[in-house]
Amino acid sequence: MAFTEEEFAQAEARMEALRQAGYAVAARYDRRTARVVVKLSTGVEISFPARIAQGLTDASPDDLSVIEISPAGMGLHWPRLDADLYVPSLMAGRFGSRQWMAAQLGAAGGKARSPAKAMSSRANGRLGGRPRKVATA
Repeated sequence: MAFTEEEFAQAEARMEALRQAGYAVAARYDRRTARVVVKLSTGVEISFPARIAQGLTDASPDDLSVIEISPAGMGLHWPRLDADLYVPSLMAGRFGSRQWMAAQLGAAGGKARSPAKAMSSRANGRLGGRPRKVATA
């Protein structure tokens, strides 16, 4: 795929606009707090629990402590885990792909307990529980 000079210039301009908001200059794993700490070019540091990020959930502290920063500073890579996170997404509070985050929200919602949910479960149990799936041919 060939790019024109104009397309290349536009791509460079988009990257520069992204970098203006800040890019990673350092990253480390803090074993004491079990958090990933990222220092940005703006002087701001962001940190998040490793367990909430896609690809880092069940990783060992030794694997989490090896972090590489992409040359442009826009990505973090854990080579031992083959996991990557995009810095602008982290700054926006997104810790994984849309599909992965939706699955995390769904799992959390399924574990939710409320008086209404408990009452509904009891009523369903009195009726014989969840209906069995019927195979269709």
